[in-house]
Amino acid sequence: MAENDDLKALIRTIPDFPKPGIQFRDITTLLLDAGGFATAIDRMAAAVPGPIDLVAGIEARGFLFAAALAAPLRAGVLLIRKDGKLPGATIAEDYALEYGQDRIAIHADACAPGARVLLVDDLIATGGTARAAVRLLAKAGAELVQAQFLVDLPDLGGADALRADGVAVASLIAFPGH
Repeated sequence: MAENDDLKALIRTIPDFPKPGIQFRDITTLLLDAGGFATAIDRMAAAVPGPIDLVAGIEARGFLFAAALAAPLRAGVLLIRKDGKLPGATIAEDYALEYGQDRIAIHADACAPGARVLLVDDLIATGGTARAAVRLLAKAGAELVQAQFLVDLPDLGGADALRADGVAVASLIAFPGH
């Protein structure tokens, strides 16, 4: 990932947010840099193994990357939303939070069985939401080609948990700690 140090330099770290001890990796500074954002999308697209049908983005920042990647990959965009945000019939998946549970959903007709899908989000930390998204895509009958993230926080284990689940994982940048 040293080859992506130019992009890493565009990501601001905000200490002690949202609580003491957390090093928040703020990608908004990369998004504000037109060249940096375009380079990130180019590099993410180049890392996709083979053709895909859909890019599935996890709400909310994952939508930015899904839409931007879909164009060069000539793929559709599948929105993975918080439950209750989609107007049509949905399928959903629950996942655990530190204090309770949450639920994500997709439209029931959004993904044809056998569709080749790339899952994307801006960052992977503990992997709870990403793992739920993988289960949700499996319910829909998708063939998950890869889960891809701009940033990985490897010390939190999310990418390794996805790999343990048999998912191919790629990211451009890694930051130590949490």
